[in-house]
Amino acid sequence: MLVDDEADILWLFKMILESDARLKVDAFADPVVALENFRPGLYDLLLIDIAMPKMNGFELYDKIRELDKKVKISFVTASEMFYEEIRKEAFPEFDTTICFIRKPIANPDLVQQVREISEIH
Repeated sequence: MLVDDEADILWLFKMILESDARLKVDAFADPVVALENFRPGLYDLLLIDIAMPKMNGFELYDKIRELDKKVKISFVTASEMFYEEIRKEAFPEFDTTICFIRKPIANPDLVQQVREISEIH
């Protein structure tokens, strides 16, 4: 599952992951709609943007965790440094090398990071 309020990023990442990595990607521009459509056990990985209207990525993370404690979640963000202090306080268990994908990112790097996080080879 991919959740990003920027339509161009959403479309681009979905296209790259489906064509280059041959993954099935459900993409949502609205985090509330993504949460309504989330089903435990359905997804191998969630890629969530942090800065979104209605519900930020950290809030969506909390709500998803209430439904599924095992699904892998990674944040996709262009402004990780801005959120680093919040992340340290709210989610000290996060390993930032694994749990954050920084935008912009080259297509092959996106595919590689998603495969590594998902443990797909």
